[in-house]
Amino acid sequence: MRMQMEHQFAVDEILTKVSILRQEFLHLHQYNPIEHVGARVKTPTSILEKAIRRDIELSAESIRAGIQDIAGVRITCSFISDTYRVLETLTSQTDVRVIQIKDYIANPKPNGYKSLHAIIEIPVHLSTGAVPRIVEVQIRTIAMDFWASLEHKIYYKYEGAVPDHLSETLTDAAEAVARLDQRMEDLHHEVKGIESTQPSEVWHAPDISEDVLKKMWEQAQASR
Repeated sequence: MRMQMEHQFAVDEILTKVSILRQEFLHLHQYNPIEHVGARVKTPTSILEKAIRRDIELSAESIRAGIQDIAGVRITCSFISDTYRVLETLTSQTDVRVIQIKDYIANPKPNGYKSLHAIIEIPVHLSTGAVPRIVEVQIRTIAMDFWASLEHKIYYKYEGAVPDHLSETLTDAAEAVARLDQRMEDLHHEVKGIESTQPSEVWHAPDISEDVLKKMWEQAQASR
């Protein structure tokens, strides 16, 4: 499907930009704020189903205008400050047109969901010329991503009808994640302060496994 192909090219363009940013931060700024990058393009079936649900005319032009998450890129960072830094760096590039930014970190969703969402448009250069295509970019911390993944699994397990006690637990967990993120941010600033008084060297944010994150999460809850 041509639409899917063009959006895959758009994703590839974003991934290239992110790869360059990672290398630049590491080699010039001696710090890599990006822990992980993932991407996906909706299948033709998924695109059509969403268009039908939204009562969108089944034409390529109408679908592209009405569905802005056909292509998606998710960037996971170590710290909250990193998410904003990556967002600013990416969206300030001259060939990136920002359509919309939603800051769910400063303004979480009612269920506790946190992330930065940027709907951006970039040119895809084809043999027939450049065409603008839209990509949704989500930027969040490791802890936010862990919570969002858990919430997503629970939501689909119960087909959207999540029991009240689980919804309350998820909300409590979101608050624990927020506390964990803040503690990690404070630690990050403290480490940077120590580094500024020592000889410069390349610093890598530690890889945090899911098991370690769970333990830190439990400790954050226990400290309430």
